[in-house]
Amino acid sequence: MTILAAVFLFGLVIFVHELGHFIVAKLSGVKVLKFSLGFGPSIISKKVGETEYALSAVPLGGYVKMHGEDPDADENTILQDPERSFKAQSLWKRALIVFSGPFFNMMTAVAIFFVLYLTGIPMLLPVVGEVVPGSPAESARMEKGDRVIEVNGAHVKQWSDLTDIIYESPGKQIALKILRGSDHFTVHVTPESKTVKDVFGEDKVIGLIGVKSAGETAEVREDLPTALQHAFVKTWDITVLTLTAVVKMIQRIIPADSIGGPIMIFQMAEKQASAGAMSFFVFAAVISINLGILNLLPIPVLDGGHLLFMGIEAIRKKPLSERTMIISQKVGVILLVGLMAFAMYNDLFRIFTKQAIP
Repeated sequence: MTILAAVFLFGLVIFVHELGHFIVAKLSGVKVLKFSLGFGPSIISKKVGETEYALSAVPLGGYVKMHGEDPDADENTILQDPERSFKAQSLWKRALIVFSGPFFNMMTAVAIFFVLYLTGIPMLLPVVGEVVPGSPAESARMEKGDRVIEVNGAHVKQWSDLTDIIYESPGKQIALKILRGSDHFTVHVTPESKTVKDVFGEDKVIGLIGVKSAGETAEVREDLPTALQHAFVKTWDITVLTLTAVVKMIQRIIPADSIGGPIMIFQMAEKQASAGAMSFFVFAAVISINLGILNLLPIPVLDGGHLLFMGIEAIRKKPLSERTMIISQKVGVILLVGLMAFAMYNDLFRIFTKQAIP
């Protein structure tokens, strides 16, 4: 079942991406010749109307083939239904068709988080399980079992609400409203500064008051507006984190051997499926966001490369030459194949050396 779940995840994020291109192209009046999950020769295909729907042999992506999109296409072929050619569309329509794939990936993540927030997500409650001796929390007379209900007047619903403010307040006094038994009272505590490693391995100064969570959890269900808001915020936070990781990788702060390919994604999907449905769908949302961002990188062949060319076209008031486009796409294919080969090498190296997935 976990293997089937991993296959489902891989197919889902690819299908959603290509579905975005497909729907917007159809709505724009563009003739779609083929909708394929996978590359290479078709295993199963069926033509419905003017579009061939196919499941292809190499399950490492997918594509939507539109009339007049291929710069190598025969001129006579393009002249058939010229008004329904991709090239015949206005610049903003073409850009919208290209951008719709990554956009659908982002909206899929929003939809997943929205459903999870509606159905209920386990949250770590802001209950103190341990007070470190000699810490600011002990000096403020905090005790095991204390529940923090407000920080600086802001309501605290979960443990991360508390720690986020503490981490951002080194050396700054904060007010904590405490519930102890049936008593409510306020304590003032100044987090001490400490240098730690962040998720990218860089030094970061945070505030700590010396408390540990009691580990108490509760399933929290949000109403419709709050669930939708949290879903967009969560998707945005993961998007920013992913973009930051890409920048850190370019800066070589994150080692290149942490790049993973389809094998690593498959392994992680299987692991998350074993951990439960919620872990699996959160991972699906993260992968969908990553696929959307990857496709927006300004590499020819990817959606970001097409958008870059359209941006140049908007500035020049005319498209780039066919020769330039063809050469750029060939360079893009080489770069993309090289990146995929490197990711696959990392995946196989981790398997044979039995290294943990980063």
